[in-house]
Amino acid sequence: MKSLKKMSLFLMLAAVMVFTAACGGGDTNEGANGENGEELEGSVVIDGSGTVYPFMARMAENYMGEQENVSVEVSRSGTSAGFKKFLAEDGTDFNDASRQIKDEEKAQAEELGIDVQEMKVALDGITIVINKENDWATELTQQEVIDIFLASAGKKKWSDVRADFPDEEIQTYGPNENHGTYEFMFENILGEQDLPENINLQQDYSTLVDLVSKDKNAIGFFGYGYYDSNKDKLSAVKVDFGNGPVEPSLDTIKEDGDYAPFTRPVFTYLNTNMAKEKPQVLDYAIYTMENAQDVAAETGFAPLSDEDVQASLDALNGLK
Repeated sequence: MKSLKKMSLFLMLAAVMVFTAACGGGDTNEGANGENGEELEGSVVIDGSGTVYPFMARMAENYMGEQENVSVEVSRSGTSAGFKKFLAEDGTDFNDASRQIKDEEKAQAEELGIDVQEMKVALDGITIVINKENDWATELTQQEVIDIFLASAGKKKWSDVRADFPDEEIQTYGPNENHGTYEFMFENILGEQDLPENINLQQDYSTLVDLVSKDKNAIGFFGYGYYDSNKDKLSAVKVDFGNGPVEPSLDTIKEDGDYAPFTRPVFTYLNTNMAKEKPQVLDYAIYTMENAQDVAAETGFAPLSDEDVQASLDALNGLK
């Protein structure tokens, strides 16, 4: 009889343990829930800058590894083309940008009733790249770089830049007008003066890498990350801003650093209307800023300061 009572007590305890485990099972999936405890699901749609794309693609991959029920789609039509998709009815949730939003784009957002939150995510350096066989233009002054990409300077041959350079035609390359990198070069470095008429402008950065790598007389420009991932194919020009040649690197690309004249912040812009309607969008925005410094360093960008990151996080947390 005692054995029977012990067996009954054991079975009762086992049942209680199973019931308790079942009730508490939800805690093991806590990371998949939003701030209010709801399970996150649905989609996040991002387009925009090709420069920012490697950063955001890595961020999306990491996020989906933690939030299996959320799909993050990242495209790269270019900053300006991306803003057209972002500033539209039922537009994208985020637009990546390698320049700040323009006044006319802000006006369009206001007209559409779209509240936009700027998120500075990393720092990038405009990198001047040359063919591996080019052994004469490895170091250039800032003015020489400007003159090469400035139509009015008339530097058509390398010997026009320096007398001891080869008497060969310079072949210039860069991203096309869809890209914020083109606009930054045109507006900030060239002072809104025209680029050479024969410059070869491309939509796709991998195409630019390929073209420069196959042309001994090529010189091009794009963000540091694309150079960093193609160092075996290209060389970066060291630029002398007045205190000696500076090589672009994660150490020199800073807003107050040695490569500052060619340094720029890069951004993603959040449609806060979407963030308030869709918990996964706001959650992704917060995740992006919480992990921005690590992902920046992994994808060829210089990380932001702690103060910059915290400022964005404070703004995003204010949307809850």
